[in-house]
Amino acid sequence: MGMNDTPVGNRIHIAFFGCRNAGKSSLVNAITNQQLSVVSDVAGTTTDPVYKTMELLPLGPVVIIDTPGYDDEGELGRLRIDRTKAILKKTDIAILVVDSLSGITSYDLELIDLFRNKNIKYLIAYNKCDLDNHFVDNQRNGDSIFDRCEGTEIIYVSALTGKNIHELKEAIAKVVPDTFAGKYIVADLVKPLDTVILVVPIDKAAPKGRLILPQQMVIRELLDVGAVSVVVKETELKQTLEKFSYKVDLVITDSQAFAYVAEIVPKNIRLTSFSILMARFKGQLRDAVMGAKQLDRLVEGDRILISEGCTHHRQCEDIGTVKLPGWINEYVGSTLCYDFTSGGDFPDDLSGYKLVVHCGGCMLNEREMASRYDIARRQQIPMTNYGVLIAYINKITDVEWLYEMYNEEV
Repeated sequence: MGMNDTPVGNRIHIAFFGCRNAGKSSLVNAITNQQLSVVSDVAGTTTDPVYKTMELLPLGPVVIIDTPGYDDEGELGRLRIDRTKAILKKTDIAILVVDSLSGITSYDLELIDLFRNKNIKYLIAYNKCDLDNHFVDNQRNGDSIFDRCEGTEIIYVSALTGKNIHELKEAIAKVVPDTFAGKYIVADLVKPLDTVILVVPIDKAAPKGRLILPQQMVIRELLDVGAVSVVVKETELKQTLEKFSYKVDLVITDSQAFAYVAEIVPKNIRLTSFSILMARFKGQLRDAVMGAKQLDRLVEGDRILISEGCTHHRQCEDIGTVKLPGWINEYVGSTLCYDFTSGGDFPDDLSGYKLVVHCGGCMLNEREMASRYDIARRQQIPMTNYGVLIAYINKITDVEWLYEMYNEEV
């Protein structure tokens, strides 16, 4: 998988924040060397977040996000500000763009507080420094800006002339966290020439002509580490295991086939699912394992939220909206109530739920997945993962070897 094929969830997310007409969109265009965002002298031209996946040297694969002005007004303006705040949940690094003609504002200070409260690394870019009448104030609203932002790099740039654009990109490269350094989905669980069987059901929900993202990512990691991967449908798994005269080291299955596969795979072969591996990769395996135990405390009428990170057309046998509710009801022995969200929709208020069940989150970056689990943790709502929940329901003890790894995350 080349850098141009890097999944969105594995890319550094760089978002540009600031007031209307601070020059956010112009600066985004200057940094990307593309007309990514519409630019005009009219305040509030950017009304919705604009996303662009690209290669940004010297960083590599990134997602650039241009946000609406944080000082927007009126009812629609408040909605746009809410959308801007939502971007913080997925931001790895924030660029606060300040209009050097007017200096830093109370809105900028509020954004700085949000960055710091959410532990988001950020830079401050004073734009329009090509103009003769520009100024940068050190004191405003009773705060010393440089004291308040101690340790934060401040760069004076001009989107119009290109002044210090290269320096800004270099500064971004220095502070962007290497989120996935030393982290693997599966490569650290196998050795070169280990044999790994991947069980991939092909049903109505399977994308025509391609594999889903977690399957692609696992195959690529196995190739990188030098392991031998064998991809089969669940209906061919038994015959495939019988054909191998040498030991199979690991079986990874799609979660919906977990119970079927567990009946076939010998107890001496490690078994897990793509969804469990993604929970481990994203850093939420501990929460997911603890959350699954909430199943034993559910009663008739309890409400459950089932959430997916991507959007797709629902099929008649959809795992999230059909299979999971059926399996949960059967396990609990009662009919429960279910709500469903997908894509970027995830409620801030979970108080009405007894349990949240989330997909593997392959389309969400680590920060956004962590944000969702954090929302549940702060409200003391148990949250688990598709694969972990299905393994728990089916009492698949073979995956306990992977469950134990959550202790490393404490």
